[in-house]
Amino acid sequence: MATGDAEQVRYCERFSYLCLKLTLITYSTTFWIIGALVLAVGIYAEVERQKYKTLESAFLAPAIILILLGIIMFLVSFVGVLASLRDNLCLLQAFMYILGICLLIELTGGVVALIFRNQTINFLNDNIRRGIENYYDDLDFKNIMDSVQKQFKCCGGEDYRDWSQNVYHNCAAPGPLACGVPYTCCVTNKTGIINTMCGYKTIDKERLSVQDVIYVRGCTNAVLIWFLDNYSIMAGVLLGILLPQFLGVLLSLLYITRVEDIITEHKMSERLFEEAEQRSAPDFSGAGCCMCYPG
Repeated sequence: MATGDAEQVRYCERFSYLCLKLTLITYSTTFWIIGALVLAVGIYAEVERQKYKTLESAFLAPAIILILLGIIMFLVSFVGVLASLRDNLCLLQAFMYILGICLLIELTGGVVALIFRNQTINFLNDNIRRGIENYYDDLDFKNIMDSVQKQFKCCGGEDYRDWSQNVYHNCAAPGPLACGVPYTCCVTNKTGIINTMCGYKTIDKERLSVQDVIYVRGCTNAVLIWFLDNYSIMAGVLLGILLPQFLGVLLSLLYITRVEDIITEHKMSERLFEEAEQRSAPDFSGAGCCMCYPG
């Protein structure tokens, strides 16, 4: 190969190395900062949540979920930043494997949830009922449930009768909320005026008799149906979650390959340099005590 061609190949290899390095540093730093922000928001939300008597279940506590997600993103991204800055093969491989394992866990979880769809729905309904039991004690769950019921025009988890799990809405309760549902379950009237007692005495009635007053379908099925009807949004959400991780694995793999190539090239250059030094060194094996005279 001509000298000019060799220099061009070396330049292209160096340029690709720098591009991959800068891309991986930018990628890792971006998610490192996002992880720190998510962690900070989660800690703030948890501090505010602890001021009230709230649920201990992580599934029902968005603050705990944010903290766990923030810790994972922060630590994994920090490994990526450190590995890409120092060109450490062990850290780079650890970063790639961790991202790959997370990606596989998410894909496996999604497939399992689809295969065992009924069990997944039952799991969601059970957790929603647990949240309904503490509806007036957990502001996080209350705000989420109210928003979902209004947005998706639904009531409860499986159906509107789930609200009998709450001590205030149970038909045996003494108060005015007994045997009723929150007003966010009510069918919106044309005037837009909110009647907070519109769900009064509806739990113990049949679906057909109350369907003009409250939403009778459960929120679990309502949300699933919405996702199926809006499959493009669902596909966008899945891509937004999985694609960045796949890109991280791909970038790490390409960068590890380039670093290994550079290390191999450097070792080969050192070996050639040592061999050249040995060939150029004078041989004094036949010299006597004075190197000017033969032994």
